[in-house]
Amino acid sequence: MLGPAAPAHGQSASPATQSSTSTPKPVAVNAPGTAVPDARQARPDGGPLPLAPDAPRVAPVLPGQAVGDDYKIGPQDLIEIQVFGIDNLKREVRVNSRGIISLPLVGPVTVAGLTNQEAEALIAAKYEKDYLQDPQVSVFIKEFTSQRITVEGAVNHPGIFPIRGPTSLLQAIAIAGGQGQLSDMTEVMVYRVESGQKKALTYDVIKIRGGELDDPLLSNEDVVVVRRSADRVAVRDSFFGDLINILNPFNYLPK
Repeated sequence: MLGPAAPAHGQSASPATQSSTSTPKPVAVNAPGTAVPDARQARPDGGPLPLAPDAPRVAPVLPGQAVGDDYKIGPQDLIEIQVFGIDNLKREVRVNSRGIISLPLVGPVTVAGLTNQEAEALIAAKYEKDYLQDPQVSVFIKEFTSQRITVEGAVNHPGIFPIRGPTSLLQAIAIAGGQGQLSDMTEVMVYRVESGQKKALTYDVIKIRGGELDDPLLSNEDVVVVRRSADRVAVRDSFFGDLINILNPFNYLPK
């Protein structure tokens, strides 16, 4: 028995035949290794060109700004999300106090505590589940407000300070009220943890102020210690000791 005849040239298929064909998910035009049958359908006219295979995944940061790959997104951070090839999904959002952002189509996404790469993978998985085929997502941190530094020792107002954006050593000392009395600014210590290893860095702030050395940028959780000058402390103690002995009337009583 012969099957149903194919529709003649120029005739459309029957509704039953059309319903049996599932509609494929949209394709992110820059998905590596993805065959796009018709680039004109996959990319609207005027949209961005496909991403080159060797294109960087991290956007250029502002001059002097340093956001480490291990930085974890926190509440109040301002981040930008892009899905390459789909301009309508680009969003600049601020993480709320619960660590959540809201994105088109997928709704609320918890990103607090994730690195850039982890947030990219999570958002891509949500879009891929119901909407896109192999989407390429990029997350850029534009403002990071959950970072902090500690400044202690011979400064006027030691403490733990939140930082927004790049902060240098001189700026950190200024935030802490400037150098205190008897401070030794030739050997200011910066303690830092990198890849699980503790590092101790020494800077001559006098030379930095004079322009002989660059003012280094601090990283999240850095601890700045401004030590007291041992020589100046000894001079002070000796001076006040002698002054007290001179002014002490009991020293002049007969023994």
